[in-house]
Amino acid sequence: MSYQEVSFEKRIKENIKNYAIKNLYAMDRLEEYLRALADAYGMEILLTGRHGEKVLEIGDFAGFEPDVEAEPGEKLRVADRTVAHVYVKYDRVQEEKRESAGKMLEASLHLLASLGNEVYMHRESATYIDELEVKLGTGSRQRKCGETEDILTGVYNKNYIESRMQVLERSETIPVAVINVNINDWKFVYDNFGVEKSDSLIQLIASILKKEAKDEYMIGRIDGDVFLVLIPMAEDGEAEDYCKRVQDACLAYDEDEALAPSVATGIVYKTNVEEHLEDKISDAEYEMFNHKLEIKNAPGYQERLRRGLK
Repeated sequence: MSYQEVSFEKRIKENIKNYAIKNLYAMDRLEEYLRALADAYGMEILLTGRHGEKVLEIGDFAGFEPDVEAEPGEKLRVADRTVAHVYVKYDRVQEEKRESAGKMLEASLHLLASLGNEVYMHRESATYIDELEVKLGTGSRQRKCGETEDILTGVYNKNYIESRMQVLERSETIPVAVINVNINDWKFVYDNFGVEKSDSLIQLIASILKKEAKDEYMIGRIDGDVFLVLIPMAEDGEAEDYCKRVQDACLAYDEDEALAPSVATGIVYKTNVEEHLEDKISDAEYEMFNHKLEIKNAPGYQERLRRGLK
């Protein structure tokens, strides 16, 4: 069965498993909301992905390792699937406020679930319609530049690179290198230098990704500070060499002291036509998180990041 022959109802039920929480929410806004909630009641909040990987920590959770199987905490569910777990400490909440704090948290989870469902349905509907247009021989050939590009960076927007993924799936192209690129400490720049500088950082990373890429590379911005790079028919070591060039270019940048460009990358390969690129994107994101920890703990990283504060 081809991907396009899957009914809309079935894909809505199944595709949610390929969405990470960062694909459903603007994480900077989500952090602002949860931090305000925590401050209002004195709660400490830990947000994890569906598999227990820590995503957002408000308070002290040092030494706490989430076990989403045995102790899942509060579940955030979208399209009837758990996309995140929320762990809350009430130790600092005043006794008379604990009941209202619990009710507010419950209401917040309902709100977030509703918002996540809206985003999910919108994205899946858009992709489904796009596929129908392609099947009818229209759509992508008639797209104008502004409908394919991310306005801020000029790389592909999320909807369009997802449509290119479907073309790769249908053509059974292998191997395909899948690279998740996440800007390190974009929020630091936003908090300390403002929206103009933080947008400049995103644009700078996009320009580096484009400059170091070959013509056949597909580069898209899939979240605020996240890019996806697809390399069809990737040769051995090609993706790794590309990521190294990107890292070197970031480290060599010295034109603006407020900007210390740095990215974490996760690389995986689709080597079998039975594999799905959506699953590989999730795997690449996992590898990216491991790389991010390595980079942010490296000697000299914090000094370079904060050089613009001097």
